[in-house]
Amino acid sequence: MSKLRSGIFLAPFHPVDEDPTRAIRRDIELIEWLDKLGFEEAWIGEHHSAGYEIIASPELFIAAAAERTNRIKLGTGVVSLPYHNPLMAANRIIQLDHMTQGRVMFGVGPGLLPSDAYMLGIEVAKQRDRMVEALEVILRLFKGETVTAETEWFQLNKAKLQLRPFTDPYPEVAVASSVTPSGGKLAGKHGLGMLCVAATNTAGYDALGINWEVANKVAAENGTTMNPSKLRLVGPMHLAETREEARQQIKYGFDKWRYYFGSINPMGIDTQEGKDPLDAMIESGQAIVGTPDDAIAQIERLQEKIPGFGAFLMLAHNWANFENTKRSYELFARHVKPKFHGANTAREESLAWATENSGEFIGAAMNAAMQTIAKHQAEEEAKTKSRGAAD
Repeated sequence: MSKLRSGIFLAPFHPVDEDPTRAIRRDIELIEWLDKLGFEEAWIGEHHSAGYEIIASPELFIAAAAERTNRIKLGTGVVSLPYHNPLMAANRIIQLDHMTQGRVMFGVGPGLLPSDAYMLGIEVAKQRDRMVEALEVILRLFKGETVTAETEWFQLNKAKLQLRPFTDPYPEVAVASSVTPSGGKLAGKHGLGMLCVAATNTAGYDALGINWEVANKVAAENGTTMNPSKLRLVGPMHLAETREEARQQIKYGFDKWRYYFGSINPMGIDTQEGKDPLDAMIESGQAIVGTPDDAIAQIERLQEKIPGFGAFLMLAHNWANFENTKRSYELFARHVKPKFHGANTAREESLAWATENSGEFIGAAMNAAMQTIAKHQAEEEAKTKSRGAAD
């Protein structure tokens, strides 16, 4: 089984009472920090309204972040395909594939915010069908085909990419999936990855197994198989040395995030009447606000649901100030990642072996020390006798 990868899903969420320029620059700094810590992936969202999620072009952001990082892979999380001509979207990703030398990943979806679709004059009911139409054309273009196609919203005449992919055969493609089975069906049909963006939300968690089963069924019908290493599950976390510290730290921004996320996001957040909103999210399993051990337990819960899934992505949320946010990711890298990489298995075995045999080893060491002392004493006595004989 491959090692569990880790990363973030960066919408982002920035309150309307802070400077947007600094917020975007801080997002880039965060990606640099994750790269230094050894995180494997970061996915960047596309949004055009509602004021909080202020990255309109994940491709532009990825181009900047790629120049400041070395190893972390960068994905669009996601390109809202109904908003773009498929030839233009394909060209931008292939250009990024070259600019990043193979570190770009192509996440796609229908578009999350209805207000975005409204401004573009797109009926929400048509978004998923348009995503499918666009993606099937893009995949053909990625494969080097010449495409002529006409739909109610785009037309291509002998369209062909003038630049072949840097990645063989082309960058990894992942489809957004939440509650409905549409993402799983599309991923299964083409053998693509899946981005389960609401994996720890109650409804999203309940649908995980069903949607994965749908994807595998459709894949089998199309003569392919789903690769669990391409399945990514998203959930919010904030870590500190103690649960009390974690709760104290997120007082910085949790309520602002809850207001926005609960008002705008179709998935909403888990709530219970008469219960503290944070307690409700923690008790339902939607969020972790606690220690690395709590994070480990959450990932193990997801592994019981979908054994062998490939990556856990923390939802980037700015609940805490930037320094405590960076510290949270550092704690994850120090104490959670090693658990799922088996990084300390040999060390633990070595410590256990040394401890179990400590009596024998310490006895041998003490015996060796006594022998050394006795040898030294014998040598000194011999020297004294030698000097006495000479006198």
